[in-house]
Amino acid sequence: MPSARKPATAPSPAPKPGTPGGAAVAGISLPWQLAGLAALFLALAAALLFSGAAAARQVADPGAFVRWGLPAAKAIHNGSLATVIGGLIFAVGILPRNIGGSRSREKDADAPEHPAFTRALAVAAAAGAAWTLSSVAVLVLTYSDVAGLGLSGDAEFTRSLVFFMTDIEAGQAWLAVTIIAAVVTTALFGVRSLTGLAITLVLALAGLVPTALIGHSSSSSDHEGAINSLGLHLVGVSTWVGGIIMLAVLSGLLRGSKTAGTTDITGQTLRRFSALAGFAFVLVFASGVVNASIRITNWGDLTGSAYGQLILAKAAATLVLGGIGFMHRQWVIPQLGRNAMSARRVLWQLVLVELLVMGATSGLAVVLGRSAPPEPTTYAPDASPSFILSGYELPPELTPTRWLTEWRLDWLWVGIALFGAVAYILGIIKLRRRGDRWSWFRAVNWIIGLAVLTFITSGPPAVYGRVLFSAHMVDHMALTMVAPLFLVLGSPVTLALRALPSRGEGAHGSRGLREWLLLFVHSRFSQLVTHPLFAAANFAGSIILFYYSDAFGFAMRDHVGHELMNAHFALTGYIFVLSMIGTDPLPRRAPYPMRLLLLLATMGFHAFFGVAIMGGTSLLAADYFGNLGRIWGGSAIADQQMGGAVAWGIGEVPTLLVAIGVAIMWSRSDERETKRTDRAADRNNDADLNAYNDMFARLADRDARIAERTAEQAEPHTKLEGR
Repeated sequence: MPSARKPATAPSPAPKPGTPGGAAVAGISLPWQLAGLAALFLALAAALLFSGAAAARQVADPGAFVRWGLPAAKAIHNGSLATVIGGLIFAVGILPRNIGGSRSREKDADAPEHPAFTRALAVAAAAGAAWTLSSVAVLVLTYSDVAGLGLSGDAEFTRSLVFFMTDIEAGQAWLAVTIIAAVVTTALFGVRSLTGLAITLVLALAGLVPTALIGHSSSSSDHEGAINSLGLHLVGVSTWVGGIIMLAVLSGLLRGSKTAGTTDITGQTLRRFSALAGFAFVLVFASGVVNASIRITNWGDLTGSAYGQLILAKAAATLVLGGIGFMHRQWVIPQLGRNAMSARRVLWQLVLVELLVMGATSGLAVVLGRSAPPEPTTYAPDASPSFILSGYELPPELTPTRWLTEWRLDWLWVGIALFGAVAYILGIIKLRRRGDRWSWFRAVNWIIGLAVLTFITSGPPAVYGRVLFSAHMVDHMALTMVAPLFLVLGSPVTLALRALPSRGEGAHGSRGLREWLLLFVHSRFSQLVTHPLFAAANFAGSIILFYYSDAFGFAMRDHVGHELMNAHFALTGYIFVLSMIGTDPLPRRAPYPMRLLLLLATMGFHAFFGVAIMGGTSLLAADYFGNLGRIWGGSAIADQQMGGAVAWGIGEVPTLLVAIGVAIMWSRSDERETKRTDRAADRNNDADLNAYNDMFARLADRDARIAERTAEQAEPHTKLEGR
């Protein structure tokens, strides 16, 4: 039987590009996207000619190819790294992962990826390959530039290059960058889970650390401050530039398509990135000002040198970019929300202009890295032992007054403190605007904690902690016990969970800050590190592992080691105090008796550690503290023994305060339980108590019946015995 034929219908017209029914909206085309790259190289060439950074050298000239190729390779490296970071940020926290996805893992497993998510990771993977190759190119060209040799394939060049990669700081840094780039690129081709991509993003950001360590500022007069400000600058720039690049390459997919089943996400994408870009602008501009002030110390060098003029040009371009971003946030994006302006026009205005200006600014930044600043960036021939070991000259002799006056700003921790204060205040403002309240006691404790943290990391404890073991122990114990005590009482996680908006089902499975925070709080990692037993063991045991190993010397000599030490002990103390008296959500909390036992155990351990240091006769990190050339104060071993007394004394007082806090919380918990029981009794007319008494009455009645039955059974035997 022949099958029935369907009536012929006229073919539907193909949807036009730029309409909702099209497969993709016509965004910024590839030639216009490449205009940003062209702006970068044009600005690069102009700045190199202006500054003379690519001019031939009179001695040890590596050749024109190296002089021009190295800045070009660095420009490609910076752009590709920013693209990787931008793509990962968009995939992890801005774009929806699936088409019509949900929070259900089972549903998300079957839902196809959103085209914008797929393209973001594809572009990031391609950029990762360019990042890896450009890192190799920068490594080889940097060696040629430093050695003053042209590129060569002979055995001697290769041997010297290997020595440069393994034994020279600059070579080691670029080798580390190359390895990180290769690992990140490999992950980008295979990882699709949001958690895995978040870990990959952290690794990509770690690729900025070696670059910060070998910049001009790494050997300036303010060694650590310059490195930290440069590192913060690189984080802000990579986030900002990478986001602009992502908006450009994704511009054709944001408005959605009926055939692909996607909706218009232009507004939400721009709003989310706009908030991130605002933070990045503040970070870039503030850190740039700090870094420039370290390398240029007077107005004449700023206006009269080519280096200073390039800084002024870069600052002006940054302000222009910030102004454009502010204008679009205040005017363009709201009009988009009211449908007063087309999404395509917004993308062209917002992205293309910023892309061109950003490309030119990036070119200026590369040339700044190749130009010699007015301040010398090498050690003086007569540098003191203290400057060689710690990067700073010896401070004046420690007096009671100087415990308040000697400061050296650690811009990493200053930035963390400022961010923590601003974010906390904004959270309170958001709660108050919707009619909710937040305890002033918590807010005051949080601000005090941040102030104490800044004092510890940038004030006299940090300054004198580099030359005196006793001052270092003050720094350590305050960082571990004093600052965390106030920070924990601020309950920042609770505030964040109340203030941050939830993405909800409409976000198609994407995760915002609130979702990531909840995921971390309930993760297996959090369950491990916040377990009361692990937190106490880490809090007490890491002291022994740190001070009686090479880690202590590494932390004193090396900037990365020093910052890792600060982060470790601050987090260790915070987690321990949080597990004892914190009110923020935790996967597991110990009962109050166990908390008191753990506190008593840590007090005893601190006392044991302090006594051991006081009675010790071997100098810890002897190659450091024994060679500083300190001419004031007691001997190094006497100061170390004093540090043991400090560890014992300072460690006990905060621990005792925490124990008092645990006791108070225990008492209040019992009071709340009693009140809850009383309220329940009032509601049900003491039903629980009556049931309890009835149970005992039944038991008594049963016992009476059993006794009576036993007596009856025993009566015949008694009569027989009587006969």
